[in-house]
Amino acid sequence: MASLAKSEREPPPKPAAERILHAAKVLFADSGFENTSTMSIARMAQTSESQIVKHFGTKEGLLEAIFEEGWRHIGQAFGAIEYLPSPSSKLQALVGLILTKLEEDEGLKQLFLLEGRRVRREGRMILMTQGFLQLVRTADRLLKEMRDLGQLRSELNLEGIRSALIGMLEGLLRDRMLATRIPYSASYSSEDIRKLFLRVLDSFSVPQEPPATPSGAA
Repeated sequence: MASLAKSEREPPPKPAAERILHAAKVLFADSGFENTSTMSIARMAQTSESQIVKHFGTKEGLLEAIFEEGWRHIGQAFGAIEYLPSPSSKLQALVGLILTKLEEDEGLKQLFLLEGRRVRREGRMILMTQGFLQLVRTADRLLKEMRDLGQLRSELNLEGIRSALIGMLEGLLRDRMLATRIPYSASYSSEDIRKLFLRVLDSFSVPQEPPATPSGAA
């Protein structure tokens, strides 16, 4: 009877694939992708390497699955920005959303910034997940809406603006993270990053004419 009560209190064990994803994220973030073996992942996940092959194929497939799961979690919140009144406010909210989600998951943030674009397989593989491409498509759409409304400078390439904004965001986050690991100065906050993003976006924008003063006003 006591053993039955104990089993009722214990949560059911997590599936092997879920345990593998968690273990891999922890080990990749702590030791780096290249320095982590599938054996160590299987050991932490309390399973076998054959289960990694079964669910993810290769170590690269496992890293891609971690990224896809991370971007899926972030992408679920993308719909909230559609209620905002303008494409520029949506773009600013998108940046704030990504910053908030990454602050909630330090391991995922480290992997995004240190492993997301690294060249692998002797230069034949660069990881570009569907979740990241969804972010790119969303940014492209919002920038096009701004251009159509006459809010962005017409002489600037939209894809170039998008790459500049995403690259700046990644660089700021990466430098701030590196400052926690090595002697390097990057003493700015997430709020500072938001302000910098807004200032750079403003530099791509068409200056707005000040509202006309009504005739006869003091």
